[in-house]
Amino acid sequence: MLSYQHLYHAGNLADVHKHALLAWMLAYLTQKDKPLSYIETHAGRGLYDLTAPEAQKTGEAAAGIARLRAAFAPDHPYAQALRNIADAHGAQAYPGSPLLAQTLLRPTDTLYLAELHPGEHAALQTALQARNTHVLHQDGLTLAQSLCPPTPRRGLLLIDPSYEVKTEYDAIPRAMAQLHRKWNVGILMLWYPLLTSEAHKPMLQALAQHLPHRFRHEVRFPPIRPGHRMTGSGVYVVNPPFGLDKAAASLATLFKACR
Repeated sequence: MLSYQHLYHAGNLADVHKHALLAWMLAYLTQKDKPLSYIETHAGRGLYDLTAPEAQKTGEAAAGIARLRAAFAPDHPYAQALRNIADAHGAQAYPGSPLLAQTLLRPTDTLYLAELHPGEHAALQTALQARNTHVLHQDGLTLAQSLCPPTPRRGLLLIDPSYEVKTEYDAIPRAMAQLHRKWNVGILMLWYPLLTSEAHKPMLQALAQHLPHRFRHEVRFPPIRPGHRMTGSGVYVVNPPFGLDKAAASLATLFKACR
């Protein structure tokens, strides 16, 4: 959907949930010297200014990262990445998952980032310039299918759609099953919103039927404003790294303490 722009939602509670778990997994993977591949199907612009009118309009960052930033332990990979990005871009800069990944990964790792929206793709190209980072203006799931299995074979794939197109709920389980068959050692991470419509439930049922070695984690939070349909955030991880369950449990405790 080419109308979606994440600047209105950057740094919200769902971002904090998703990015904290992503940062933990990338830090876990980089404990070994072996290089890895990172693929992202819906990359966005990579870097967001939380003082922009779009971000200020919704108030989602104020209820999200502005509230929870200090709750993370200083040595948490997410907290470390946020400090490094603030040092480079200013205190009101917030990273999308591509910049978060680039900050935590090494020059020997390879990043493939897909973004279909022309404006967001142009901003992503500007924000993430490095020899190991490939920014592509194309459909992300198509890119992932063409790359998998990537070289290096170690690595992580993030699928993070806007879900503005209802058919995405049906397409994602099939796509993830295909990707897992092609890349059976890869970590596949899917983010999904918890909505009042419960549109995610049939998708989760389909995922559970086809994908083994999975881990699912959800956090709940009040709607940001009257009539807002999102009441939580979920991640579904195939081939989860050892210890992810404990990291997620700690994160859930943090969310509960800050309600």
